[in-house]
Amino acid sequence: MLDLLILSVLIGFALGLISGLIPGIHTNNFALILLALSPAIADLGFSNIHIAAMILANSITHTFLNIIPSVYLGAPDADTALAVLPGHSMLLDGMGMAAIRLSALGSAGSIVVSLLIAAPLVLFFGHYYDFMRENMGWILLMVVLLMILTESGRYVEGQGSLVHLKYKFYAVVVLLLSGILGAIGFGNTDLMHPYFQFGSPSILLSLLTGLFGASVLLISVLTKSVLPEQRQHPLNLRSRWVLRGIAVGSIAGAIVAWLPGVSSGVATVLARLAIRGDLEHHRTRAMEFIVSVSGTNTSNAVFGLIALFIIGYPRSGAMVAVRDLVGETLDFHLVLLFLIVVVLVSIAAYAATIFIGDLAPSVLARFDYQKICMAILIGIVVMVILVNGVFGLAVFLAAVPIGMLPYYMGVKKSHAMGVLLLPVMMYYFGVG
Repeated sequence: MLDLLILSVLIGFALGLISGLIPGIHTNNFALILLALSPAIADLGFSNIHIAAMILANSITHTFLNIIPSVYLGAPDADTALAVLPGHSMLLDGMGMAAIRLSALGSAGSIVVSLLIAAPLVLFFGHYYDFMRENMGWILLMVVLLMILTESGRYVEGQGSLVHLKYKFYAVVVLLLSGILGAIGFGNTDLMHPYFQFGSPSILLSLLTGLFGASVLLISVLTKSVLPEQRQHPLNLRSRWVLRGIAVGSIAGAIVAWLPGVSSGVATVLARLAIRGDLEHHRTRAMEFIVSVSGTNTSNAVFGLIALFIIGYPRSGAMVAVRDLVGETLDFHLVLLFLIVVVLVSIAAYAATIFIGDLAPSVLARFDYQKICMAILIGIVVMVILVNGVFGLAVFLAAVPIGMLPYYMGVKKSHAMGVLLLPVMMYYFGVG
């Protein structure tokens, strides 16, 4: 029994390495594949609990490793979209390895924080879950308004006192354009006809790689950015800032894990609001934000399990598979076993993230950075066509220029998260 459990965790860990490092492959893909193959896997001696442990190990490992393609390749998923710009900025400053280490630290720290805050949050949501679910549209509207009102643009000496209104207008433009594109994409997923079937087509691949990945890479090509030598830089980040980043990310991820229809991408917006400042040009804020984004993703995965245990409703494809394997209500001993799996796989994922993050620059250094960017852009386009078809490509091509607007307008990239916020608000308000 123990040998099979260890083997199950190792299999899940290996799948997490694959999904974390290869853009376009998500944990939900592997979760649903494992669920579909569960009868055949059971014939090999694995129980449903073992298969659920594989899925959980895959999910946790993915939240550690998925920062690597975001920083080095500019190819994000929904969880790391907002980390692309500060991570890419650090990469161009020769601090790519530092960005990866900060991310690993954020994910590892969030495991500890999540376990510490689990009990009080369970009590809180026990009382206020229904209220928050019923008023989620208004809560998200407040988040959007706060994003706009806190936009002041980049500081330029000699600007007038009312210039912040211009930047707030720019923020509204980016938020609405991305939100409308998101609504169009999510509302027409039936038009996606993939040429390569791996799981189900994902409109998020087209939207987020266009808004946050390809747009950054294209700007690097147009500005002829050069990848400097990557060295081990001291982080020079005060302990209280690291702890604040971990705490902010953990709490944001925990809150969103309980709410239906709200992804961890929205949690990163909440973390972005809590960490003020220009993430592209203020190095300390960028570093703290990378910590918080990774903490958000890992915390969201942990609390997805806890929410399944407490309220019986899954909040991700992975938790849907876990529920189908072990039942709608998890007993305390099973949850405790799964939390032990989380802790153990997190240790391995932390070490793997550091190792691969340190190894990647030596591989990238052998190639011309401009050619790397172009090759990745071409690869993203091919991947979008194969996975999402012609409609997915059209959405991607529309997303790229919208994703470039914040750079040229001088506003925060986080406004492009309207691509998720607006459709979710429409869902809660019953629009469309």
